Amino acid sequence: MKKTTLLKGAAVAALMTSGSAAYADCGDVTITEMNWASSAVVTAVSAFLMEQGLGCNVQKVPSSTVTAITSITETGEPDILTEVWANSTPAYPGLLEEGKLVELADVLSDGGVEAWWIPAYLAESNPELTTWEGIMANPEKVGGKFHDCPSGWACDIINNNNLIALDAAGGGLERFQHGSGETLQTSIAAAFEEKAPWFGYYWAPTAVLGKYPMVAVKVGDFDADAHTCNGDVDCANPSFSAYPASKVVTAVAGGFSEREPQAAALMANVSFTNDQMGEILAWRLDNNASYDEAAVYFLTNYKDVWAAWLDEEATENLSALLK
Repeated sequence: MKKTTLLKGAAVAALMTSGSAAYADCGDVTITEMNWASSAVVTAVSAFLMEQGLGCNVQKVPSSTVTAITSITETGEPDILTEVWANSTPAYPGLLEEGKLVELADVLSDGGVEAWWIPAYLAESNPELTTWEGIMANPEKVGGKFHDCPSGWACDIINNNNLIALDAAGGGLERFQHGSGETLQTSIAAAFEEKAPWFGYYWAPTAVLGKYPMVAVKVGDFDADAHTCNGDVDCANPSFSAYPASKVVTAVAGGFSEREPQAAALMANVSFTNDQMGEILAWRLDNNASYDEAAVYFLTNYKDVWAAWLDEEATENLSALLK
């Protein structure tokens, strides 16, 4: 999927660091750099637009959902939380009610998909594995493991409580928690290369689900009360709930919109379709590119999209830079 020459080294560095005199009154802005690919791309694109279009001084804050929500609760920082999966973040509605967070945009306009999956080749050869009952009857056919997301992600707590509710361990299924999103992704790629068993959690839009055909396992229905409890590490009585269709948002700390109105107005417009994000992530994966390189790829290939997010002056500044 090499649709454009990969931008490397000095070229990307120059684009990502050259300053803009526009909106000189835009001050310091902190923005999360969540530890999964689509969110990191959102952050890279947003930081570039704020710096080059609005003249902000942007600091990326490496984070995860739980860490960012805890920080907002306790300190009111960082300013911008990118790609919050609202339905999987139990504290989120309360923070909105308290005014500690303000929702600006559906950053994934189609919403997100979270589920438990097996490879399509495994579903074709063993159709019984497309249900939870089939997996529990034959856990060895999925390798005896549930591949789970890293510690600190919202899905970490939810999946663990769901597995407890289903007595997965008692049925012979081991929870294998990956140390990073990259190793979780690599485990799927490795399984496909060897046509090996694989069962676990993943989400869309991602390069992985765009590149590797997967089938969602039928486990059960969504239960709002159970899902809320399962999102709490101290949930006393976990019971299973499927993931709901996910609302995926950009939110900012209370007071940020008044302090930095231009930056807030921009972030209220930043939004990707699942097809757009999936294509960007697949390009990054195929080209072994950095997030900054993926941002430049988006900015040079989707000018009609991001131009609509900015006012005329900022668009002209960026158009000149990205010729």
